[in-house]
Amino acid sequence: MSDFEAQLRAVSLRVTRPRLAVLAALRDHPHVDTETVIALVRADLPTVSHQAVYDVLRALTETGLIRRIQPAGALARYETRVGDNHHHVVCRSCGAIADVDCAVGHAPCLTASGDHGFVIDEAEVVYWGLCPGCAAEPVQ
Repeated sequence: MSDFEAQLRAVSLRVTRPRLAVLAALRDHPHVDTETVIALVRADLPTVSHQAVYDVLRALTETGLIRRIQPAGALARYETRVGDNHHHVVCRSCGAIADVDCAVGHAPCLTASGDHGFVIDEAEVVYWGLCPGCAAEPVQ
């Protein structure tokens, strides 16, 4: 049994070819948008429908096997790195996204100055800047 099969069974999801293909695509290509996931899955399963991939992404997100992120002004992206409360750095120019480990200490990484009675279990931090490729381009 593959790791993906075990993960699906652990959250009571049936093991299907589309689910396995989506997990493999996201493992190999983190931070891709829905259309890219569809194209990657169709490389292995040419007859899979858009709706099937949307349904798989929803089910995998709801069960916590994948994470949906959506930096301001960007399309939703997906990744398989879950459960560690990591953050992201986003290029303002080309939109490239990379993982950044937790800022400081234990989850939720940052202590809120006032929790307003909430029990905080996660903090979302997005760092913005220019990736190395864009930063090296001459200013026009």
